[in-house]
Amino acid sequence: MDPNDSFREFMAAHQQSLMRTAYLLTGDAHLAEDLLQSALVKVLKRWPKLAHVASPGAYARKALVNQYISWRRRPAVAVVAVMLAATAAVRLLPSEPDAIGDTGTVTDPPARGVGPLSHAYMTFCQPESGKAPPGCVDGGWRVVTRDGETYRLAQALRTPEYGGRPSPLTISRDGRKIAYYDAGAGTFAVRDLASGAVRTAPTRVPTAWLGGIAHLLLSDDGRFLAFTKNPPLKDPAMLFDLRERMVRPLPNGWNPIGLSPDGDTITLAEYAPRTRLRTISHLWRTSTAGNTRTADVAGSHLVGALGPDGKSVVAVESVDVPGTDCMGNAGSLVHLDRETGKVLRRVPVRDLDMRGNFVYLRSWIGPEEIIALTKRFVCGDRDAPEPTPRLDPPYVPFTAYAVNVETGEARKLATYTAQDFFHLVLPGFPGTL
Repeated sequence: MDPNDSFREFMAAHQQSLMRTAYLLTGDAHLAEDLLQSALVKVLKRWPKLAHVASPGAYARKALVNQYISWRRRPAVAVVAVMLAATAAVRLLPSEPDAIGDTGTVTDPPARGVGPLSHAYMTFCQPESGKAPPGCVDGGWRVVTRDGETYRLAQALRTPEYGGRPSPLTISRDGRKIAYYDAGAGTFAVRDLASGAVRTAPTRVPTAWLGGIAHLLLSDDGRFLAFTKNPPLKDPAMLFDLRERMVRPLPNGWNPIGLSPDGDTITLAEYAPRTRLRTISHLWRTSTAGNTRTADVAGSHLVGALGPDGKSVVAVESVDVPGTDCMGNAGSLVHLDRETGKVLRRVPVRDLDMRGNFVYLRSWIGPEEIIALTKRFVCGDRDAPEPTPRLDPPYVPFTAYAVNVETGEARKLATYTAQDFFHLVLPGFPGTL
């Protein structure tokens, strides 16, 4: 049997029990997902040998415990970097849930004539506090137009509430197209919201190929769709040309952050276990991908989307918070050289408390402004007792700012109510998270 196939069979049989073990160790559903993901990467690397031992499940449980001990001993290096991989099912509500409550239900979008989107979010229906939206579907996607209309996306693969396959979704820069995994088609689909036209990828993509964390990037015209995932299984990551019905392989374990208009050059970023940038060019000029350049970045950084000029790379540096097991942000935006990974300059951010918030960079909204999605920074004391286990955190505000990458000036854009960052999708190329 192919090692990938036997590994999937192992996961189908043992994932729930391993998830329970991870939860008992961490006391937190999100951290448990992170711990399990990190341990499984190590198990996968040794799987050709482990597949033939009497109890690979015992080895996987030992890997969980060892990884947890490693987190506790090296919090600054390991814990936060893996926390940011966040494969847990994220519980999100829009910024004004009362407005949705007035509708009584949420319907599918009409066949055509849907306006540009402001964002998309995933729903989960048993929040620890507050109410779930009416018509809530666990792990279902909803899209919200700029005019405030909310629709469910029934065609998109649902993310099971606990320890299941991810359901990626992305929105084009102008908000007029979406890409998602179409459960009925068994592959990715791109929908033009105005015309209702849907194009599917030229090859089927089994859900097993989605890995633990799936990432999508959609070109502005909707022609190209990049798909990568973690952990880096041998199943291919891919770049699709939906017009010409062609496919090119991409490396797994990376986040796509930029694509040239002709689809010929893609920029990827890696944030754990170290920060790296990779550029692959000549994607369609030969039968296989052409030139590849990889650059290491000193320190730990979360990289935003590639700039509209096709060159600019801006990041937020992660730093230790004294007296805690947490990492926060430095107070500046860091400009990186895409080809060398070297720091070009740092721009202090104004009118946004970088150290008082968790800050993740998303897409650009102009030649000089990048979106920073923020949540108030909360970190327990290192010597405090372990937190009481809980399934769903309470809803907290998430605020989006437009930050000028040259001056550091920040202006508020919108606020959402959410439980985590990772299933709130804004238009444009994604960052590393």
